[in-house]
Amino acid sequence: MTVDPNRIQIDYYEGNNYGDYQFTSLKDIIQQFLVVYVGEGKIISKASETDVSFHAQRALQELSFDTFKSIKSQEIVLPPSLQMMLPHDYVNYTKLCWSDASGIEHVIYPTSKTSNPFSIKQDTDGNYDFGGAEGLFPNFNNSDFSTALDSTNDWSFSNARVMTANNSANPNSLQTKDIFAAGNTNHGGKLTAKIHHELSSTGISFGRHYSCWQEVDVSGLDVVNISADGVAPADQTGASGATIRLGISSTKGDTKTSPHAVYGDPTLNGGTSGSQSKGPNFLPHASTADNLSYLEWVGGTTADSTTKSLNDVDVTNYNSVFVLVTMFVPGDVSGMADMATVNLTLDNVVLTFEGDFQALQQSSESKTWSNFKSVNTSETNNHEYDTDNYDLIIGKRYGLDPQHAQVNGSFYIDNLKGLVHFSSNISGKTVILKYISDSLGTDQEMQVHKLAQEALYKHIMYAILSTTANIPEYIVRRYKKEKFAATRQAKLRLSNIKLEEITQILRGKSKLIKH
Repeated sequence: MTVDPNRIQIDYYEGNNYGDYQFTSLKDIIQQFLVVYVGEGKIISKASETDVSFHAQRALQELSFDTFKSIKSQEIVLPPSLQMMLPHDYVNYTKLCWSDASGIEHVIYPTSKTSNPFSIKQDTDGNYDFGGAEGLFPNFNNSDFSTALDSTNDWSFSNARVMTANNSANPNSLQTKDIFAAGNTNHGGKLTAKIHHELSSTGISFGRHYSCWQEVDVSGLDVVNISADGVAPADQTGASGATIRLGISSTKGDTKTSPHAVYGDPTLNGGTSGSQSKGPNFLPHASTADNLSYLEWVGGTTADSTTKSLNDVDVTNYNSVFVLVTMFVPGDVSGMADMATVNLTLDNVVLTFEGDFQALQQSSESKTWSNFKSVNTSETNNHEYDTDNYDLIIGKRYGLDPQHAQVNGSFYIDNLKGLVHFSSNISGKTVILKYISDSLGTDQEMQVHKLAQEALYKHIMYAILSTTANIPEYIVRRYKKEKFAATRQAKLRLSNIKLEEITQILRGKSKLIKH
């Protein structure tokens, strides 16, 4: 972030980058370093911008871990799965807590007495099972859509959107949300899409294209088979050709849902071949109409409501594939009434294979984790912050292990899967994760506080000198000492110690302070 010291003050106060004068962008640091520290007659006679950039980013990472104020936080309402995904730029946590109705944070303590181990699949005799029951995939979860879609345990999906009406006189007359969900009695225990129509800013009326997908391991397998029960409804006024596709794709689906996106690319979910990283890219299959491995239900004068199957999909060239579903209504749907919906459903997806896996197979969930989350940990605290009543602790904590002498709940982190697991008494609470990042997550984060700018220069200087040939050792040692000294100075400056605040705290401890 580059801050112009001569900018007009009204631009700052009417903007939203408050306090940005404290920071200097990493890009500016690199350019300033090349100008001031590199060149003829200087300690570093020659250094490429690539080298300086690399060492600058490494220095920013190292300083972020214990010098900069690089703690970030995220808040979620903990779902019934009792799991929270680690953030994309997570390095380590500093604290987990939940906040109550008064906004007070309650620290959640880590437990070292449990984990989520790899649960090896076994047959009825206890032998390791390298296949599935009757050829069923052992880790293909929620195949009958009896529970809600869960991106951490089974199906990832594109979210349903709020639709606006195709009404030129009042284009916002319809403010209702599509449905794309499963596991609810309102949906009949099926994957259900209820699609309205929407009017784009370019005047095109369309229905959203929804998708869900689940990755499966096919390493060592030759072919897979798939079948399902689908219902694509008959044509209705303004909407025809409602379509469901279920197939084996080499890539995941698209989270975008608009086929006529004005900002950014339109969704790929309506096609059969997407990009290199997302959208349906169905595998080749010789027996289908367009030689691709998918099943299709298309509504017409009557509903298409049959059980369909596709056999012998060749997966020999893949270690993993995606079972992918798309549901949409193609074309212009301007003739639909405001509150009308097109209802598509899919159920009982069966995925089978021939042969045995070459690696150990995992059960859907470890018994250790299942038992941990099923324990009914009670919590009956009523948090009243205007009283001194502590009756809850009378006579209840003698002899307890201190790590368990609390009622806030516990957690552990499964770093292999990137999930935080919580005890059952935290379900439904607002959970806060405070964590350390390395300041390289986004371009906006790649900035240095001015109180630590010199420390970053010294880090880069030492890193370059210590990796350059024919540099005298005493020069390297000198800048190593300067790096440590500048880092310590930056840490003291950033600690933000205020004498008046410390004095007030000590006075509260009944300490005699002369001031």
